[in-house]
Amino acid sequence: MVDVTKANLDDLDALAELLSQYRQFYGQAAEFTACREFLQARITSGECTLFLARDDKQAIGFVQLYPTYSSVALNRVWILNDLFVAEAFRRQGVASQLLQAAEDFTESTAATRLLLCTGVNNLPAKTLYESRGWQLHADYHYYVYLPDQDSEALPE
Repeated sequence: MVDVTKANLDDLDALAELLSQYRQFYGQAAEFTACREFLQARITSGECTLFLARDDKQAIGFVQLYPTYSSVALNRVWILNDLFVAEAFRRQGVASQLLQAAEDFTESTAATRLLLCTGVNNLPAKTLYESRGWQLHADYHYYVYLPDQDSEALPE
């Protein structure tokens, strides 16, 4: 049975291992220690909210949300920045459960909306989002400014 809970500092090692796997999925180095330090800073400062999926106490996936605000709506907006499920647990509904936790959290904080960005070729993710009622917003274009022209390409 999968259990999804809001993560805290006690979950740091499990989260860091999953973040390391997530980065490797996108062609980055594992860097467990750097992942742990990054997450510890985000959690300690309250800069993000994380939900962790566990199967019999083993960490198998996470979703990470960052807050921002809409000046037009005069309200909070959440950005779903990261969603990852360990390879052995994919296609078992874990990502859907993590999305449900993010959606419930968005509603519980009375935020205006929950946003995410995914690659145009990421068909499994797009299928999941659309099956849950997420809508592709065709009225806006997504632009990126990369100040360091030598930086690596964005993940898809």
